[in-house]
Amino acid sequence: MDGKNGLWVIVERSANGFRKVALELLSRGRDLAGRLGEVSGSRPGVWAVVTGPGSAPGTEELYRYGADEVLMVCHPLLEEHRTDLHAAVLADLIRERSPGIVLFGATAWGSEVAPTVAARVKTGLAAHCADLRIDGRGLLVQCVPAFGGKVLGEILCPDRRPQMASVRPGVFQAVPGDAPAGEPLVVRPELDDDDRIKVLEVQRREITGKPLEEAEVVIAGGWGVGSRENWQLLEELAGLLGAAVGCTRPALDEGWTEGEHTMIGTSGKTVRPKVYLGFGISGATHHVVGMKDSGLVISVNTNPNAEIFQFSDFKVVADARAVAEALIAELKAGKTS
Repeated sequence: MDGKNGLWVIVERSANGFRKVALELLSRGRDLAGRLGEVSGSRPGVWAVVTGPGSAPGTEELYRYGADEVLMVCHPLLEEHRTDLHAAVLADLIRERSPGIVLFGATAWGSEVAPTVAARVKTGLAAHCADLRIDGRGLLVQCVPAFGGKVLGEILCPDRRPQMASVRPGVFQAVPGDAPAGEPLVVRPELDDDDRIKVLEVQRREITGKPLEEAEVVIAGGWGVGSRENWQLLEELAGLLGAAVGCTRPALDEGWTEGEHTMIGTSGKTVRPKVYLGFGISGATHHVVGMKDSGLVISVNTNPNAEIFQFSDFKVVADARAVAEALIAELKAGKTS
């Protein structure tokens, strides 16, 4: 496979290997490629494209989750996550190999690099997609939340190539297959650093607690929690249950929790826990799109007509603090009995 008209997933490296969103996109890419084969009669190859200072270990994982081929783009200057350099080599490769579709994870890095690449190759980009599918003409349908998450808009790019999209982590599931690992193709591009941008310092912040997207139980809170004092009850409850704590935008803006990584919804994360327990959440669409695929949904709200109850398996019309305190007491009693 030479990559022409293929489906590319741009793989972001992390300290422990590859970002999970890349595996999610490879799994989805495998499905999209199969659909393209049905529509056009020719299935495109799925390529995992990795940029960095050298070859990366663990590429067999990329094959297992859907890659037909792995392209390693290696240069010492690609060690840092500099948008200008990574975008330059990716744009050159796209011009050279003409993929039909290019997908990025909508991470902090991907959200910078993807639009830069799209501008360089003069094509469109649908950012922060909530779904991707192939229509009857073989076009990539990019579904993006609009109007505060109240509707999903469908974006097409019929006249320019590649069709490009970035997708929020957690939207798709990473489903391993049984494809055998191959031998990655290594490309070493010529790359000049014009020195307009310099990395002066890299600061890494350790995030404590269980990541939302990996938790089997999620405790989420919204404006109705009422205060930072009440929020601490949710954190205590999460500790007793081994759960992760998430929030809506109002709770984050109030400072009850810290970090965008705790937010669930259109501008945050997508979660699929086995159990989702929400306190004081109204049920606005921009939050619901981030948790609607949860297993068992239990919601606590003082408003009997709260929108969140439409998406809940169990509805508790009560004060969030009172319910949290009661659950904490029961769990502690159970541990001491």
